[in-house]
Amino acid sequence: MQLCFPRKRMVFFSMLGLLALGLQPAAATRLAGVNMPLTETVGTTKLVLNGIGLRTYSMLGIHIYVAGLYLQQPSHDANAILASPGIKLVQMHFVHNVGVAAMRGAWRRGLMKNCVAPCVLSQSLLAQFLAALRPVSAGENVTIEFRPDGAQAYYNGVSVGYINDPSFARLMLAVFIGQNATVPSLKRALLGN
Repeated sequence: MQLCFPRKRMVFFSMLGLLALGLQPAAATRLAGVNMPLTETVGTTKLVLNGIGLRTYSMLGIHIYVAGLYLQQPSHDANAILASPGIKLVQMHFVHNVGVAAMRGAWRRGLMKNCVAPCVLSQSLLAQFLAALRPVSAGENVTIEFRPDGAQAYYNGVSVGYINDPSFARLMLAVFIGQNATVPSLKRALLGN
């Protein structure tokens, strides 16, 4: 004898079964032991996780951080994301300690590599940005909110500075997903490819 349930009842029983097992539908995705929520909110704007990736260093593949890119609308097109005036967010959860000199060197190289003509990198703005960086320890979070007028950076949820320059903010995001992204495999992952 075969039981037949209407579709709504089957969904209900499936959810009931998950709850009975102590499981809940996924509200986060996991990579390298790090959970990233599927959504984030900036002000009143809800963002969805577009992609999640692992930043590694050297041929040894040392894990540095897990990053998530959050967008208002999912997209696989880096150029469209960079040109979009919408709010974007990059969240990094560090799994390895990174000293301030290494942090500044990586950002300097990434920004310079992605500033191709007609881009002009303001040296005073670059110096201000690099001076705001600090060392990061395993377990800490760095978040960058990209807004139409600039970018706001947070270390463990505490604001550490605002870049009031849309071009520089776009260049910061390009370090992750631009044509000359620092880590192509991370770019592909953040774009959901």
